[in-house]
Amino acid sequence: MGIEKARTQEVKAFCEEKGMKGKLYLCATPIGNLEDITLRVLRTLREVDLIAAEDTRNSIKLLNHFEIHTPMTSYHEYNKYDKGRELIAKLLQGMQIALITDAGTPGISDPGEELVKMCAQEGIEVTSLPGASACITALTLSALGTRRFAFEAFLPGDKKERQAVLEELTRETRTMILYEAPHRLKRTLEELYELLGNRRLTVLRELTKKYETAFRTDFQEAIRYYETEEPRGECVLVIEGKKQEELVRERQEAWQDWSLKKHMALYEDQGIPHKEAMRLVAKDRGVSRRDIYQELLSIGDDRE
Repeated sequence: MGIEKARTQEVKAFCEEKGMKGKLYLCATPIGNLEDITLRVLRTLREVDLIAAEDTRNSIKLLNHFEIHTPMTSYHEYNKYDKGRELIAKLLQGMQIALITDAGTPGISDPGEELVKMCAQEGIEVTSLPGASACITALTLSALGTRRFAFEAFLPGDKKERQAVLEELTRETRTMILYEAPHRLKRTLEELYELLGNRRLTVLRELTKKYETAFRTDFQEAIRYYETEEPRGECVLVIEGKKQEELVRERQEAWQDWSLKKHMALYEDQGIPHKEAMRLVAKDRGVSRRDIYQELLSIGDDRE
């Protein structure tokens, strides 16, 4: 590893001296409908020296359709570090490289994220050519709130990690976007329903294709529907976030059994000033700061 790193540094120094450094192009490709590719992406794929593709067997269909004959190499989840170093070496030698994923924008829930980090560390220029993205397409079709959203992609397979993510989602007030495979859809809907309650959601599939569907529903109805209907194709779930009034009510219920001094200590023990602690306690309890001040006075705490 030390020899390889030293060699990379030698190549980098030589190429910087000669002004040979290349550039990485993140090229968004269609998520279904081939007409969604941009003219800029097509030109770039033709002009670069090499295309790094998540699955060359899949991407060759796209390139053949548009009569693009640029050489390809595979760059995917299982070789992203070793192949990433190879691509960095090529970029340092002045090669122009385009990165494409199976569908959508590279770097979003795929190994392109790592290659961009490597480029940043080596001072290699990166540019992103915008285009199709399943999460944004699904969000805009969902009929749920779009101003604030949280993208989770696929839930983790590891049980503990999955539970940690799901626990975070129970407190999420933004619209949530998840990806799911058809064979896991019903189980995931049941799991989310148990944790989140009967929220509104939209189940989207076949985005941008002929049979595109946006099933605007709630968890109970969706679970009933998929008891008799077999899910087909990759799905995007867009889920309503927790309402602010629910959070306020839960906070108020949580502090009901606490003494006021214990509640104040929760914040003051963190170094929060007394006045600010009173404001936070008042917010938690759904009362005014003056109410907290008066109650503290009555129990013998008159710091102001």
